[in-house]
Amino acid sequence: MKGSKQTRQDAKALFRACVVGGRLDEGRVREAVASVLRGRPRGYSELLGHFRRLVRLELDRCTARVASAVPLDDAQQRDVAGRLRQWRGADLRVEFREEGALLGGLRVQVGSDVVDGTVRARLDALAGAFGT
Repeated sequence: MKGSKQTRQDAKALFRACVVGGRLDEGRVREAVASVLRGRPRGYSELLGHFRRLVRLELDRCTARVASAVPLDDAQQRDVAGRLRQWRGADLRVEFREEGALLGGLRVQVGSDVVDGTVRARLDALAGAFGT
């Protein structure tokens, strides 16, 4: 267990070394992985697994996934992206996708935060209120 705790600490230190100015630097991430693979220290695969998880969590935190029932035109996408960047920061990446099952409205996920303003969510809440 101690080895695992130390490996997690090493992965966090490696991750912090890849952050420049509050943002994850892709070049440093690639170099860090290459360096670990060259040296192949004891438990390197576990180290890289923890490191990968930290990188994925950071990328999720910096990416907004917007789902809508119908495709949004360019003006709507710019408006939504602008509002999301005001909320979460100018470096937020925004991805749009169409999901017909939503019926209408938008669902936005940034990291673990979800804002669900879809018709499907409202209908589900209404059905729950009636006990069905």
